[in-house]
Amino acid sequence: MKESVSLYRAYRPQSFADVLGQEHITRTLEEAVSAGKVGHAYLFSGSRGLGKTSIARILAKAIGCTDQDLYEIDAASNNSVDDIRTISDNVYTLPFESQYKVYLMDEVHMLSKNAWNAFLKTLEEPPKHAIFILATTEIEKVPETVQSRCQIFEFKKPTRKSLIKMVIDVAKKEGVTLAPDAADLIAMLAEGSYRDALSVLQKVLTSASKKTFSRAEVEVATGAPKREQIHAFVHALALGERDKALITITQVVKSGVAIKLFLELTLETLRFILLIRYAPDLRASLIEEIGTDEFSELEVFAKLTANTGITHGTLLAFLTATERIRYAPIPALPLELAVLELFPD
Repeated sequence: MKESVSLYRAYRPQSFADVLGQEHITRTLEEAVSAGKVGHAYLFSGSRGLGKTSIARILAKAIGCTDQDLYEIDAASNNSVDDIRTISDNVYTLPFESQYKVYLMDEVHMLSKNAWNAFLKTLEEPPKHAIFILATTEIEKVPETVQSRCQIFEFKKPTRKSLIKMVIDVAKKEGVTLAPDAADLIAMLAEGSYRDALSVLQKVLTSASKKTFSRAEVEVATGAPKREQIHAFVHALALGERDKALITITQVVKSGVAIKLFLELTLETLRFILLIRYAPDLRASLIEEIGTDEFSELEVFAKLTANTGITHGTLLAFLTATERIRYAPIPALPLELAVLELFPD
């Protein structure tokens, strides 16, 4: 792997067929291009790392726009009235070598109110050779008057399963094998972003010159909490050992692991335990998702706490703790309070 090129750039989709998880968008755009019915303004909305910019570039390429006639503008740093007026003035000049001039404007929600007002007329009646593709992570900040002038496409977050498949496939292309639970952890750390999944994978692959990576090695490379810490905490909860649960939280904090991530992994583990206990028909799909070894260990917890210990109330207590972490002056405090509430004197 060439360190000078990030995995995200190296594996950026080059055609509609390469795009993952956004078939509802790529299919519509392909049909529009084939029918010669390309719109003059598009609004791509969705969280970071879903492929908004990549699809915009692919669309520009599909309609024959060359790099010389593709203008990429960061609206976060070009958000004044003067910036927009410059664009509005230049849009009327003919393309250099293409049929179209495509303006890709990223983070458009950052435009000022006056900039939007200056942009409206151009957006409503652009010259025939101009196409605007606006991208945003916060569509609610885009004025309704602008939205009404665009074809809006909502980008979907990938499923955990699709992220796992992607990182395994990319790792294989890089000559590396990821253990299933290692790929699962990378997918979780990505928080629903294709780009972040590849960034995490790159961090893992550059951490050591190896051909195979286990979950434990991914934990070390990313600073994620160790599975042993999660299991120790869950074991303490299962047996009602309040002191051991609190000690584990303290050890996690001292290890430098983000308490929010520890809580997220704990919640996931508790969820799996309850599913193993109450939904035996899901056994095969759960084994596929978390692996045989992890399933076997969690199955022990499920049986150990058949009547007490870990219940839906446990899951609810820690789910509430996740809401409180954002505002807590001490990040570990909501987690500690959840333990004390579950096991009062």
